[in-house]
Amino acid sequence: MSRIHPTALVDPAAELAPDVEVGAFSIIGPKVRIGSGCWIGPHVVVTGRTTIGQNNRIFQFASIGEEPQDKKYDGADTELIIGDNNTIREACTFSRGTVQGSGKTIIGNNNWIMACVHIAHDCVLGDNIIMANNASLAGHVTVGDWAILSGYSLIHQFCSVGAHSLTSFASYVNQSIPPYVTVSGEKAKARGVNTEGLKRRGYTNEQIQQVRRAYKILYRSGKTMDEAREELASMAADSSEIQPLVDFLDNTGKSMIR
Repeated sequence: MSRIHPTALVDPAAELAPDVEVGAFSIIGPKVRIGSGCWIGPHVVVTGRTTIGQNNRIFQFASIGEEPQDKKYDGADTELIIGDNNTIREACTFSRGTVQGSGKTIIGNNNWIMACVHIAHDCVLGDNIIMANNASLAGHVTVGDWAILSGYSLIHQFCSVGAHSLTSFASYVNQSIPPYVTVSGEKAKARGVNTEGLKRRGYTNEQIQQVRRAYKILYRSGKTMDEAREELASMAADSSEIQPLVDFLDNTGKSMIR
């Protein structure tokens, strides 16, 4: 029995694993590749040069791999790459990359993407991320592993969202967020460490205390950024959980929430 609903339109050039299920009235374009175990619900559009890994679930009315919302886009054959085991809920919109960026929008594995989320061109998402309803990423945003973006969070273009960080409901973020940090407000400000998230991921009390100490160095010590970075680098020699903060300070391309 076919796993493709008779009302679905799947281009003959599309590459679908034999067990992919495609729901009623969905449209799959010619440059699309979909891996084993995927479920594409009804009324989903997957287009462009889009590669979807294994065991992903995409719910109704999602638009996956459409042209970027960038006035400079001129039809370049850019990509959207989605990993494995992602849940993508209703009415999400994911755009392909642009030649001004990497040419690719990349979404990792095991991410939980709730309804009406927008991921714009050239974004790069890691693994185990949660994006709640109506959270949106502008172009060229990077989101680290285990980050949580609460409902209606808005991330400005070129910002980095560090691993294990947390945005509160309706946060407006126009600067990068370091790893482990919780932010909230309009505009978003640092409020502390995502302690509960670290506990859930198996961080020990000692590790969490080190992260809290690092937070105080960044936000409460009065040190300059260079001074804080030097002290954090010294801490990282004995506490590996501090190294992501050092790497973030070294590599973020946009000013940091501080």
